Amino acid sequence: MNYLNKLFLTGVLLSFSFISDVNGQPVPGLDENIPFLVTFGKNGETSWGDDDFSQTFFFAIPEDFKDRFYLRVFDPDTGGANDELKGPADTRMMYSVYGGKGVDPEVNEESKGMSPTKGYKSGTLLASKIFADDKQYDNKYYTFGPFIATQGEYNKKWKSYILKLICDGVSGDDGNLYKYYLSREQNADVPIEGANAFTYEYTFRMWNDIKSVAHLYPFIDTGVVYVQQTNFDWDDDGAIMVVSRVRKGVTVDISNQNDTKVSKIGVEPEEINSSLDFQFHKKQEYLVKNNNVVISLQNQYGQNLKFYSAPIGGIPVYVTDIVGKKKNPLKK
Repeated sequence: MNYLNKLFLTGVLLSFSFISDVNGQPVPGLDENIPFLVTFGKNGETSWGDDDFSQTFFFAIPEDFKDRFYLRVFDPDTGGANDELKGPADTRMMYSVYGGKGVDPEVNEESKGMSPTKGYKSGTLLASKIFADDKQYDNKYYTFGPFIATQGEYNKKWKSYILKLICDGVSGDDGNLYKYYLSREQNADVPIEGANAFTYEYTFRMWNDIKSVAHLYPFIDTGVVYVQQTNFDWDDDGAIMVVSRVRKGVTVDISNQNDTKVSKIGVEPEEINSSLDFQFHKKQEYLVKNNNVVISLQNQYGQNLKFYSAPIGGIPVYVTDIVGKKKNPLKK
């Protein structure tokens, strides 16, 4: 069995093992198997795995949810247990929560955060805090809120209110590793049924081992003919594969250090209105440590696609035939 076949088989088994009906809003999501989000200080080097020193996430709150909720940040500071230090811990991170008109990325293109030099801080600022190296928050939570859904911008299509949370590296050159959680409670992670989180450009840390496989789940909407993937600073660390309900694993072009690779993937009719499974398989020959990577997707019109923390329609798995046997993924 060759290397790519081994990767494909591993990806299939992991896809089936991650199937779950649990509804929650950790970011990264449990099914993504990603340890941390990553944002570096603005004086950092892009070769360390962050192309723009900013990351934007959106949280969709169902219109019928009337209670208060909170946005929790795990390990928001920039030193200590988890962060990637480049000498003394001298970095400051700003987290900002936005609501109101201008937040919805389907209405306001600049709100997506793909170009954080302009317009990405659209909306009404609801809360903000700057963190440096602070033991009080090292490996612990800081909680923003409470908020109510109507503080967000209403999206009729999703029947949800949208809020935006931005992490900016405002100074320094260290790497900030952190997580989010959308919660009903101030001091505990309690999910909101029907809520979700998504981003258009994902900057994240791979596990420091050669076995763990990370997953991202872009949603393929009606009318998408192909997707164009862009990955940055993968460090030539193994393979990036795409799996769906109806196709075997397809590899994409991968980047090296401080490098960008772009390639196109055709979309099958059966993949419309479902999520793809982008799988990140690390190199097996030796361990590439502290690999941070950036990825984004566009459709044939140049529109950026969403990565959901909880895959729409569940984890992609292979379709079955009429007698209930799993379809052979090696056959078209």
